[in-house]
Amino acid sequence: MGSEAMAVAENIQKTKVFVDQTVDEMKKVTWPDWAQLRQATLVILVFVIIVAGIIWAMDLGVSRIINLVIDLFVG
Repeated sequence: MGSEAMAVAENIQKTKVFVDQTVDEMKKVTWPDWAQLRQATLVILVFVIIVAGIIWAMDLGVSRIINLVIDLFVG
């Protein structure tokens, strides 16, 4: 068997081991029930909305400051 064929066989074996280990780990996972999933989703949505609002406010403030500086030199 050539070195290239051996490398391919080794990669296939490594892939099989990886898939087997992944399946074993997925069996250990404790999945959330519907209530936990709904609550976590709500918390994440609220957090995203708050962060988006903060970023929007910062963007608005920086835009106004930049416009004031530009108006000092152009206007």
